[in-house]
Amino acid sequence: MAIRTVFKNGTVFDGTAAGTADLVIEGRHVVDVGTDLDGDHVVDCAGKSVLPGLFDCHVHVMTRDFNLGRAEQQAFSLQYYEAKRNLSLLLDQGITSARDAAGADLGVKQAIAQELIEGPRLQIAISMLSQTGGHGDVHLPSGGHRSIPMMTAHPGRPNPIVDGPDGVRRGVREVLRAGADAVKIATTGGVMSPGDNPRHAQFRADELAVIVAEAAAADTYVFAHAQGTEGIKAALRAGVRSIEHGYYLDDEAVDLMLERGAWLVPTLSATRAIIDAADSGIPIPEENADLAREAVEAHQASFALAVQAGVKIAMGTDSPPYWSPTASNLRELALMVNSSSMSALDAWRATTSSPAELLRFDTAGRLAAGKLADVVVIAGSLSDLDDLRGRVRQVWLDGTQVR
Repeated sequence: MAIRTVFKNGTVFDGTAAGTADLVIEGRHVVDVGTDLDGDHVVDCAGKSVLPGLFDCHVHVMTRDFNLGRAEQQAFSLQYYEAKRNLSLLLDQGITSARDAAGADLGVKQAIAQELIEGPRLQIAISMLSQTGGHGDVHLPSGGHRSIPMMTAHPGRPNPIVDGPDGVRRGVREVLRAGADAVKIATTGGVMSPGDNPRHAQFRADELAVIVAEAAAADTYVFAHAQGTEGIKAALRAGVRSIEHGYYLDDEAVDLMLERGAWLVPTLSATRAIIDAADSGIPIPEENADLAREAVEAHQASFALAVQAGVKIAMGTDSPPYWSPTASNLRELALMVNSSSMSALDAWRATTSSPAELLRFDTAGRLAAGKLADVVVIAGSLSDLDDLRGRVRQVWLDGTQVR
């Protein structure tokens, strides 16, 4: 018989609203939220807040940091051991569901499911489809290319460089055959890619139409790395489900997001992480560091514009969880609040119930009867977003306490 566990005396945030309540879980599910509830085991949450398991909608668990020179010198298989550590660090922070936005292959997801390694519930894209010369093309002016393990094609990770309607059709089918849950594409250049520019649009309308149609035929969706304005709008017109980054939004782009019901995964942490890495001495190419510094102010203004307009927001960081011993994916919540008119509760919604809707994880993201018993207990008030990583006290995944 499953043990009935009751979380008492805390503030419960159910994914939409917060108040003083008790939470009861039994087996793998939430069974009740209310007052004066009892159970076989009591977790005293006095002075603490109780939340649904948290989400990060944009991680790359197969890498450590932005040191490309180090990555090029590591053995190919080391990325899998780094993924094992990164997945564990996500759980440390209460992140019980995540979307890997390129790098992790089906074997990583299967290893979690078979309990060979621990990690959050994971949605994977495997490869980010990119045009020749685009964000995913690591060709260098020297004639060589950056050898980045998490982007290297192998039997479980298809070649991401695709061109033309027939090429992109095959690319989508290949990543879906390899086990992708969703299709990731790059519709602009990027801050960290060689030789392109975040403002440049990539893929033409006929290519984007094919990509979205092929994903829909497989009952899944497309999400787009999109930093520059025209590439954002092209992706939205084609029907992508979420825009990742959105550094250079304008009024028309925001109107399109509202019209199409698209999501923004802002990754405000990303540009700051690149700048922090460069300032700390990690050998970031100067051109990439300069692009990141140039994008920070515009990124913040774009996010504020989207929030003010009512665009749907889901938390994502574009980061491995291990930049440094003190780094945290949960820094993103404070950045969202400080960059816009978002309240702390808005930020918590963007990290629980909203991403569950985006990723179609219908059984997660809420504390309500019948939902999966993913529970996080943090010290202190929900309105305080400082040092969230250091305040995580308990993490439950599928009804099992994992931290």
